[in-house]
Amino acid sequence: MPNRAAAHRAADELPGDLVGRGLAAARHAIETEAAAVSALAGRLDGVFLDVLTAVAACEGHLVVTGLGKSGLVGRKIAATLASTGTPATFIHAGDALHGDSGAVTARDLVLALSASGETAEVCAFAQMLRDRGIPVIAMTGAEESTLAGLATYTLDTMVLREADPLNLAPTASTTAALVMGDALACALVVLREFTHHDFARFHPSGALGRKLLDAGEEA
Repeated sequence: MPNRAAAHRAADELPGDLVGRGLAAARHAIETEAAAVSALAGRLDGVFLDVLTAVAACEGHLVVTGLGKSGLVGRKIAATLASTGTPATFIHAGDALHGDSGAVTARDLVLALSASGETAEVCAFAQMLRDRGIPVIAMTGAEESTLAGLATYTLDTMVLREADPLNLAPTASTTAALVMGDALACALVVLREFTHHDFARFHPSGALGRKLLDAGEEA
């Protein structure tokens, strides 16, 4: 594993202007993503409350779906929801078109992620769900997109630009989606009156789980 001195020597071998531009790009990325996240707070409007109410009242699972980077974010959102008291699972949009859509029941809700709202597999899955009468929550940066048109509710995660210098790589958009998912999970913790004891029951292993369980035994 390279040590810090070796890393400094490697940096010294690069042109100074290139290093400076790289650091500037890193700072700009952080500032861009921070601004994208900050803008979300003003979008927690009536639609967000409708989504919150629908998920809290759901008798089945909140099934999260996505593809690519949005799919990776969707997996994390589903994991956070499940660990904080909301029954949730993830189905890959591609797999859904090859049989996994059968796991979704009439008691479920589906949260579909696509920054563009035009991801073919996600839209096709959403159409299948709509045809079956299963409500879809779209999380997208394009409220006029195909996915938004298929959805019962649309959570707006639009960003002004991506954080990378090319304005191409999913960066600010995936961060915005992740934070919107966290916002939903945190609101549901309050609505469900989810407690430290509940969290401990869901996390019996690991340092955090042991700490919470030990604290409960001492109380």
